[in-house]
Amino acid sequence: MADEPLVLFEKDSRGAVTLTLNRPQAFNALSEAMLDALQAALDRVAADETARVVVVAASGRAFCAGHDLKEMRAEPTLEYYQRLFAQCGRMMMSLQQLRVPVIARVQGIATAAGCQLVAMCDLAVAARDARFAVSGVNLGLFCATPSVALSRNVARKAAFEMLVTGEFINAEQARERGLVNRVADPAELDAAVEALVASIVSKPPVALAMGKALFYRQLETGIAAAYEDAARTMACNMMDEATLEGVQAFIDKRAPQWPNPGT
Repeated sequence: MADEPLVLFEKDSRGAVTLTLNRPQAFNALSEAMLDALQAALDRVAADETARVVVVAASGRAFCAGHDLKEMRAEPTLEYYQRLFAQCGRMMMSLQQLRVPVIARVQGIATAAGCQLVAMCDLAVAARDARFAVSGVNLGLFCATPSVALSRNVARKAAFEMLVTGEFINAEQARERGLVNRVADPAELDAAVEALVASIVSKPPVALAMGKALFYRQLETGIAAAYEDAARTMACNMMDEATLEGVQAFIDKRAPQWPNPGT
């Protein structure tokens, strides 16, 4: 695996591009290197006028487990966290800024920034046994940046419940709440994604490009500012003693020992 790319890039004769997160041993966690690889792949798509649709997929048992907590814990400085969350925000925004539709193909779990990745894709198809959570709060870290994407997909109270409980929802619940479009049996997941791809590539590219740009332009006028605020908030949150303990406890596979308030 060490010699394999972190993101696999495939393009078929129709212009359908598949970007596969390829860090299965780490549940495709978004390390800095993975974020760089995804950004490079998205930039490559943006420069390719023959691209028609993008599928964001993942290898292994999980779609994406969010940020790489071991990497985050290794450099506990405000400057690092600000840079990391800004880097992630730029990559997430690139998904929306592409002129072609982007489909998330979700299996296993999609947690924290992994759930954010699903929410930032234009469309999502999930295996019936997939699960979703914005679980940072369980570590003492409110999922501020994922909340920007989640709250723009899911009804306000449902999104806030996910954010403050950190609880998982299943694929059908995700569909009902608007986080995913379609749910398929695991064996039929590829066929369900292909049906959506085939429908999209049969449409005029210019119409899709203009329509996608208009869709987000009229719907979201403040998302960039929201991401900046969320990144600052999340970076400051990461500096909190309780958060650092929660992350370290996760790494150590133990229950966190929360510090007493005011001590």
